[in-house]
Parts: sequence; structure tokens; C-alpha cells
Amino acid sequence: MAILDFSSDTSAPAHPSILAAMQEVNEGSMASYGGDSETAKLREKIEDIFETKDVFVWPTYSGTSANALALSLFCPPTGSILCHEEAHIQHDERGAPEFFTGGGKLSLLSGKDGQIDESDLGTAIERIDRSFVHETPPHVLSLTNLTERGTVYEIDKIARYSNLAKESGLTVHLDGARLSNALMTLGVTPAAATWKSGVDVLTLGFTKSGALGCELIILFGGSCTKGTELMTRAKRSGHMPAKMRFLSTQANAMLNDGLWLNLANHANEMARLLSVEICKISNVALANPVHGNEVFAFISDDLAKRLWKHGVKFYRWLDGSYRFVCSWSTSLDSVTEFSDLLNKLSYD
Repeated sequence: MAILDFSSDTSAPAHPSILAAMQEVNEGSMASYGGDSETAKLREKIEDIFETKDVFVWPTYSGTSANALALSLFCPPTGSILCHEEAHIQHDERGAPEFFTGGGKLSLLSGKDGQIDESDLGTAIERIDRSFVHETPPHVLSLTNLTERGTVYEIDKIARYSNLAKESGLTVHLDGARLSNALMTLGVTPAAATWKSGVDVLTLGFTKSGALGCELIILFGGSCTKGTELMTRAKRSGHMPAKMRFLSTQANAMLNDGLWLNLANHANEMARLLSVEICKISNVALANPVHGNEVFAFISDDLAKRLWKHGVKFYRWLDGSYRFVCSWSTSLDSVTEFSDLLNKLSYD
């Protein structure tokens, strides 16, 4: 039996187009630190895809560095960042946002399916009193699309939340580690899902979509004035790649002919099929809707242990459900093989 790995989309290999692009750009010399032709080409692509010239782009290696650097531009050491209690910046980045902001804290909000509850957000914003020195006032609202629960924020919801935030002077950050998966589900343009809905700064992920390791920090509109400060912070923290061409060429390859969206669409479809197979088992229920490439399901601990014993890779989640993640490399054969094994073990 092949290894059935549904642990994460970061476990997947890099797409062949990425490796080919890196091999092609690995000829001769190019200017360092973003002065190369690949990075210049990337800026043009981002302007085209996001339908605006009012944009600043900075490539980096990881989602953690992208999120932490982006948030540090807008949250001072004496401020806080509003985010969902299950957000990646809260559970998976070992205090990086707090470290990069020099002491800014995360203010956690609740909400179903990984999405911030609108009333909770409203209450948090209504309570802002920057003259009250005993509390830490929010400076940023951070949203995630796809959420950590694999669900999508509809663009009208992003727009409403952005309006609420901006009315109180907050910057809106969008963690887009799986934005391509969200876009394929929403059926909207990258511009519509970001700056047209009020997003000021986007951390756009390609690593989970099929890159070797590439994330972008994208500043929109008035936030572009922070471009020089972003480069300064990137340099100081060791996130100014000398050979940036190898990051930029990955992003260019992903953006060519909509590869990033096509790969995400495949991953989404595999997850949908996987969820159908999982739900055929008695006493199994989905923890939340499947909007992208992640499936959260309540299966018995005994069945989970049996699957692990047979080499299937997946994780237990915070609420006791189990997470199964599909990627660009997840094949229909692997979903079928998993289904057969699942049926066999559930009836043994």
C-alpha cells in the first residue's frame, strides 16, 4: 500500500513546474536582494492579477515570517491584534507575531467554523479606548481565508468586518496561506477577495499550493507607504534573501497560466471526495463544512488508531475531531485506496 499522507499540504512535494523554473533561473548572475529581473517580473504579475498599481510586494520563505513581519508594521509594542482564537498566528507560530511586534499581544475572539463572530468583533471594537492605559487597544484585525477550520469567509463578510475595523482606525490583515483554495470555492477574483473588500495587507501563500517554499507580503493602497519599513524589518530579522530570484521565480511559476488556482482546485476536489467517503461510515460526522482542501471529521479514536497503524497520516484537532488535508499531489487513486481501507477497518 502506498503511503496515504493527509497530514498537511506542506508535506506534498514541490510541483514540477516550480523545480523547472528554479533550474531555468539558475543560470548566470543576477542582482541581489530583490534587484533581479524575476522579482521585477513578479511585481508586474501581482499588479496585473490584483488589478492595481497601488501595491508593494515582498517575498519571504515562510508563512510565519510573512505574518509576523506584516503584523509588526501595523501593531506597536503597546497594541494588540484581534484574531480568531484558533488562528494560525495564535496556535502555530510560537509567539512570532508578539516577538516581531516587540511585545504586541493577540486579543482572541470566538466564532463558529474558525470564523470570528460578528457580534464578538463588534463588542471588541466598541470597547476600544486608547486613552485608557490599563488595557491594550487593538491596532489590527487579522482574518484568515481559508480559515484554520478550512472554511471560507464570503467577501461580503470580509467587507463588513473591514468596515467595522477601519471605522475605529484598525488595519486589516488577511492570512492567505490557502487563499487560492478559498478563491476557487468563492469563484471571485483575487482583488475582490482582498483590497476591494478592505484588506490592507495580505500574506499570500504558495508553499501549501505547490511551491518549494515561497510566501508574499502584499501591501495595498495607503499601506504601501510602509514598504521601506518592511524591507528594513526584513533585513534586521534575517528575512531579506540575498538570492531573492529563487523565491520570486517560484511565485512567477505559480502565477503563470493560473497554476496556483488550478492546483488548489484539484486539492479542493480531492477533499470533497474524501469527505464523501468518510461520511459513508456510520457514526461519523463532519466537524464543519468542507469549503477547501481540509476535512475535519469526528471519527472514533479506535478507528483513528487503526488508520495510523496502517500508515495513514493525519492529525487530531483541538476539538477532538481529526483533520485530513489534500494537496495538489493527492491522487484519485489515493482517495479510493483510503476509502477501501476505511471501510475495511470500520467493519473489522
